[in-house]
Amino acid sequence: MTKIIVVNGCLRMEKSNTSKILTPFLEGMEQAGVDIEMFYIKRLNIQPCNGDFYCWNKNPGICHIADDMQMLYPKLRDADILVFATPVYSPLPGEMQNLFNRLIPLIDPQLRTRDGRTRARFHANVKIKKMVLVSSSGWWEKENFETVLRIVKELAEDVNVEFAGALLRPHIDWLVNNDEKAKEIFDAARQVGFQLVREGKMSKNLLNIICQPLISNKRFLSKMR
Repeated sequence: MTKIIVVNGCLRMEKSNTSKILTPFLEGMEQAGVDIEMFYIKRLNIQPCNGDFYCWNKNPGICHIADDMQMLYPKLRDADILVFATPVYSPLPGEMQNLFNRLIPLIDPQLRTRDGRTRARFHANVKIKKMVLVSSSGWWEKENFETVLRIVKELAEDVNVEFAGALLRPHIDWLVNNDEKAKEIFDAARQVGFQLVREGKMSKNLLNIICQPLISNKRFLSKMR
């Protein structure tokens, strides 16, 4: 059975805005038949990387920091799809950035060039084949996600796995009291979750439904002043 690991960086956890999109997405994946395990960063003790590259130079693949990453590493190695769920901060919650930095032990230190860039790849014992981003933002424009999106895409490119796509929901607070659009967006999230498992890809049209404008930028700004 396909194994999914979800790393959830939302500090409000189940009550977060991002969970409004993540929950139906995972429901769709479950309907397609997968094993899902989610970890809330807020509930984990993840220390910052100390940058000594012990996991590359002294004992490749092994991090010497004794914290909850020691529990998480084997689960990450065994996952087929890795889902990052996070709100947009500047650009990420600090706890989520710690997690990204601590992924280095999963990466083979033997570097190579791909498409003119210095790149790495996962160790052979890491099964991850796809990465997905689920993110929400309070600001109006979709461009507000560009930095977070680039971080996840860059990681996928660096370790030579597929970035399968992103479920992005700008001005998410405007889903409140908009039942018709909320249903359309949640249904689309559920469908792309199912698609990803069964077809290995997500429909661009459905992803566009998830990030569609709910109000004009002018009205948004007038309400925020």
